[in-house]
Amino acid sequence: MPDWLKLYHHLPYPAKVLAASARGRALDRWRYGPDTARLVEEALARDGWTAEQWHAWREERLAFVLHRAATRVPYYRDQWARRRAAGDRAAHDVLAHWPTLGKDALRGAPRAFLADDCDPAQMYYEHTSGTTGKPLHLWHSRATLNAWYALTEARMRRWYGIERGDRWAILGGQLVAPVTRQRPPYWVWNFALRQLYLSAYHLAPDNIAAYLEAMRRHEVVYLLGYPSGLYALARAALERGLAAPRLRVVIGNAEPLLAHQREAITAAFGCPARETYGMAEYAAAGSDCQHGRLHLWPEAGHVELLADDDDTPLPAGAAGRLIATGLLNADMPLIRYETGDRATAAAGGCACGRGLPLLAAIEGRVDDVIVTPDGRHIGRLDPVFKADLPIREAQIIQKTPDTLHVLYVPTDAYTAADGEALIGRIHDRVGRGMGVTLQAVAEIPRSASGKFRAVISEVGR
Repeated sequence: MPDWLKLYHHLPYPAKVLAASARGRALDRWRYGPDTARLVEEALARDGWTAEQWHAWREERLAFVLHRAATRVPYYRDQWARRRAAGDRAAHDVLAHWPTLGKDALRGAPRAFLADDCDPAQMYYEHTSGTTGKPLHLWHSRATLNAWYALTEARMRRWYGIERGDRWAILGGQLVAPVTRQRPPYWVWNFALRQLYLSAYHLAPDNIAAYLEAMRRHEVVYLLGYPSGLYALARAALERGLAAPRLRVVIGNAEPLLAHQREAITAAFGCPARETYGMAEYAAAGSDCQHGRLHLWPEAGHVELLADDDDTPLPAGAAGRLIATGLLNADMPLIRYETGDRATAAAGGCACGRGLPLLAAIEGRVDDVIVTPDGRHIGRLDPVFKADLPIREAQIIQKTPDTLHVLYVPTDAYTAADGEALIGRIHDRVGRGMGVTLQAVAEIPRSASGKFRAVISEVGR
């Protein structure tokens, strides 16, 4: 656990609120600016564009991004130079002439993907585990963040009848309360973002009433979070007959929202449950409308669906690899990026009347939910890999109700101290009551599609 987090956990609750609000104020300054209102209205106006209008816009923006990538981004510029030296005369302004980009290339030399006219010291830096527990390093300009959050304002909040000024709650993976804490608060209030940050690591049945009361006391209007955590909260409320606050909407992110989860969440909170899709790389995004259809955001990126075994494009109705070319962040462009997700395209339009492209389904990464011996449901454990541990990839397997087994692929820099740190981070989230064993492997076993789940439970429930 980082020293700053240890210090935070020792603060009295009012001081934690001040610390969270200071962080929220900094994020607000990065995310929103004087052009936000205009950008939101322009995004909403584009919802009604025809397929022909979107095609024309995409071709113009794609040409700009491809040219910038080939001429100003070191990784791509060197790639094209090698191709030219080998006699390849393919035009770089045709997307199909570009190879797909794996995450390992991005992890191996992240700064090589920054345009040479950008100063990373002046950009927003984000460190994320990506989809498999491997770290990713990303940079976004203030203009990119403003554009991204204008899209989320338009196609999440405005679609769902909520606004940026509304009070809301998030059920996420930040350690806002130490996992050893035995009594409330399991949350922290962020004045700057009008946000109640709820811990995803204290969802034991006996704590659910306190969560619901905190939401009620802070007068939250909507709830956002991991579907697995939202479902655990809703299911416990229903099973125990607890009155949950009536919300306008509950929004799932970071995981697919499954049908049984949607049903329980709607029943518990008396409002629609919506699914969204996105990624820290800002290469693709989507949100579902009032008809439950998942619409892509073309401004974020151009999406291709390719076969699992080769790069053959797939027709509507067929599931395949989701390949994204980011169009929003031209300062760190990702061209034909292997997102690690699988999806199915949908044909035709939507009854909502929007002209945005549709996906029939996102398979994403449907991790098994870990259930601790004391009954807490933990749907995401990949945050333990977000620090710079010398580990290429890892997988957590729940072998028994009280044991976790971690397969990991170490780098040459890995030491026993790194293993102890990893075990400590897992214990920070699941508690000391669960045993954790580590096993170094040369490669994490993949499924037939070439993917693996970051978390697997072998415990029948």
